[in-house]
Amino acid sequence: MSATENASETGGQFATFFVDRLLFGVEVLRVQEVLRYQEITSVPKAPDVIEGLINLRGQIVTAIDVRRRLGLPAREAGRAPMNMVVRSDDGAVSLLVDEIGDVLQVDESAFEPTPENLDARIRDLTTGMYKLKDRLLLILDTKKAVDLGAIGGGQDIG
Repeated sequence: MSATENASETGGQFATFFVDRLLFGVEVLRVQEVLRYQEITSVPKAPDVIEGLINLRGQIVTAIDVRRRLGLPAREAGRAPMNMVVRSDDGAVSLLVDEIGDVLQVDESAFEPTPENLDARIRDLTTGMYKLKDRLLLILDTKKAVDLGAIGGGQDIG
């Protein structure tokens, strides 16, 4: 396992975002960029979690709604999502999130496995968590988050 892949177990820097009231982190080296809402083109017959495609300076990027991926209720009407574009094995993928947070440096001693009492859909998409002084930082497993085959979509875009 490379140092980048192992960062969630040894500490490191995480770009953070909020979905509902949950704080998630993605290893900063996996984040390509963060954008305000972009116009999205829908894709007929795509799995429900795929909001559509965005054009990122000529690059076509799949946009996955993290709320839907986690089985959470829809975003409030009129509230546009933010885009956290992450690098996957097959290229860039945009994660549609409620709000972008800060980049956090965490200490490896604060890492813990994801709690068993957390919703299974959230637990399945995280590699663990860090206890911060005022909340939990859930570490998103980006490979699983973009793996649509795992949810019956029949596609793996990560």
